Formats: sequence, C-alpha cells, structure tokens
Amino acid sequence: MLEVGNGGMTKNEYIVHFSLWAISKAPLLLGCDVRNVTKETLEIVSNKEVIAVNQDSLGVQAKKVRMEGDAEIWAGPLSGYRVAVVLLNKGTQKHIDITANWDDIGIPPKTVVQARDLWEHKTLKTPFVNKLRATVESHACKMFVLKPVA
Repeated sequence: MLEVGNGGMTKNEYIVHFSLWAISKAPLLLGCDVRNVTKETLEIVSNKEVIAVNQDSLGVQAKKVRMEGDAEIWAGPLSGYRVAVVLLNKGTQKHIDITANWDDIGIPPKTVVQARDLWEHKTLKTPFVNKLRATVESHACKMFVLKPVA
C-alpha cells in the first residue's frame, strides 16, 4: 500500500512514490491514517491527472526503460496513442538533466508530441520531437503525458 503521509520521506519523495505506483497501475490504497491526513498529503494523493494515468482504460503497466547512474526513465502506453513518462533522479546531486528518447519510450521517430506536466498541471508550450528533456531535483521526479500532435 502507499506510504504517502506516513512520515520519513520528503514531499518530493512522496511524489516519486505516488508517481511510480500510478504509472505501474498498482492499486492506490492509502496506508496513512486518513483521519489525520495533512493538506500536503491530500494534494499528492488526490492529483486527478496522476490518478487518471493509473486508471487509464488501456490498463498497461509502465516499465523502467532506461537507467543511467541516478537517473531512471519509466514509460508506458495510454489510450489514445498517448504515453505516460516518469523522469526520476534517485541521487543526491541537486539537479540533473534527464532525456527520454522516443525509441526508449515507444514513440515513433520524428513524432511531434505535446507534453503535459502532471504535477505542475500545465501543458508545456513547446512541442517536442524525438526526445523530452527535463531538469529533475534530487530525490524527485517529473511526470508527463505525451500526446502526438503531428
């Protein structure tokens, strides 16, 4: 079950935990005392966009598709030819750039995609071709849904 809200992790680490469970299509069972849940915990576990990845009708679990040093890339298909992606920095280095290449995450070469940042709740302005690159803080992740636009 989820450890979000049980103590012992930072907010970013709880977001990583919830993101990986969601993209893995694991049951989102809360393990904390829901009678005393904090606002921060509630914001994490009630993120509708992340929950939508977990509950997507295609129902295909994501996989770790690349690991380089402290960086991990997780990706899995969603309905509507979309792809869910988690870029994870497991290390202590404050910020690292992580690049998800289309051939690693199952998107055909030269496909133009629109990226939706699920934790920032915003669609990135610039479309991406062949790869998605983001800077990720230590013990944190970025989670995106990539949607083909051309």
